[in-house]
Amino acid sequence: MRVLLARHGETQWNVEGRHQGQTFDIPLSEVGRAQAAALGRRLEGLRIARAVASPLLRARQTAEIALGGRAPMLTLDPRLVEISHGDWEGRLAAEIQAEQPDLRRAWRETPHLVTLPGGESFRDVEERAWPAFEEALRGAGPEDCVLIVTHDGVNRALLARILGLDLSRVWGFRQAATCLNLLEGTDAGHLQLVRLNDAAHLYDLFGETVHRKL
Repeated sequence: MRVLLARHGETQWNVEGRHQGQTFDIPLSEVGRAQAAALGRRLEGLRIARAVASPLLRARQTAEIALGGRAPMLTLDPRLVEISHGDWEGRLAAEIQAEQPDLRRAWRETPHLVTLPGGESFRDVEERAWPAFEEALRGAGPEDCVLIVTHDGVNRALLARILGLDLSRVWGFRQAATCLNLLEGTDAGHLQLVRLNDAAHLYDLFGETVHRKL
């Protein structure tokens, strides 16, 4: 089977550097909607057997726009929502840096050891998102393609598990807006990463805007 694990498009809060998490259901910006449409054009002609997304608006809108006339096939799974940023949600990263520099540094340098205040750890995300990922793939045939649209933090936790990486390495790769991660294999436990952070529908080879990791 083939799995396309995608990240949602840009929101205004992404541009501002504001923590989104789960509490505030922020929609795509106009740029984000255009990115989702570009993703849809890339997926045209590809037979998608199943599509699953996080129910948060930015992921759901990305999936619906990208699927176009196939949007009624989309199912939503709340286990795929973004990592909860707890008390940081709705706040600018610069504010957190000024008020909690040690915790902010730990979040960037030792993410596997941090549970965000009032929120989640990457281990929490892995433990809820992996069963949802397995369920999304269950029963897919060898020629089937499954589209999963979720969030930066969720993608990182899932990809780390697939690649056998410790969660300390979740910041070791990029996840651009509407990027595709292509995986192939027989089931969730036996997947190979074919493409990582592929955003060729948006950028030239060296043209990717560096995503500000929150």
